[in-house]
Amino acid sequence: MQVGLISDIHANLPALEAVLDDMPPVDDIICAGDIVGYNPWPRECLERVRTVSSLIVQGNHDRNVETPHRYEHNDMAHAELEFAQQELSDSQRKWLSDLPERTEFAGDTYRLVHSHPDPNRLSSYVRPAQFPKMRPYLDDHVGIVLGHTHIQHKATIDGRLIVNPGSVGQPRDGDERAAYATLDTAADEVELRRVEYDINRVISRVEECGLPTKTGTRLLDGS
Repeated sequence: MQVGLISDIHANLPALEAVLDDMPPVDDIICAGDIVGYNPWPRECLERVRTVSSLIVQGNHDRNVETPHRYEHNDMAHAELEFAQQELSDSQRKWLSDLPERTEFAGDTYRLVHSHPDPNRLSSYVRPAQFPKMRPYLDDHVGIVLGHTHIQHKATIDGRLIVNPGSVGQPRDGDERAAYATLDTAADEVELRRVEYDINRVISRVEECGLPTKTGTRLLDGS
């Protein structure tokens, strides 16, 4: 089965549209969470993702739409969560709150999470250097798909695959292009992919919505 992997859309509609347009033919699209947060199209991205994705897990921003005060230490995250709370309908917010924190796919051979596979470490980042430490969580799976760091990376540990498709809407690996991946679950092979999109459209919309300016301008250098 050919699967498209997306994560950390963060309400960036131009980036999401570019990714979906660029994606080669796949049998399914799977989302590793954080549909909302930071950027100014929470409603549009939510509707698009739940239309194209059959399997979606909850990211930390998705989980905190109802509690934006938890991000008061981060001006950009706090502002957009408040914006999302206003923009989303009651049913859309409930849909986000009902998303699972983890699940399996491809006949339960792959685990899908947003951040850390340990349910007691939901806020922990699994950065590329830490991929080998995920081996204990792979005893019952041939692979793990996760997001949260906004850093695109893949690794094979003892014949098992660990992949972060990167961030669609806010890359932080020095590459401003929207990131995603495709996975062949029969061959256990993944291709990391990037695509350009109209960042200036995001910057303009951020200003129109009164969100922090850096929310848009940081996208220019993938930081």
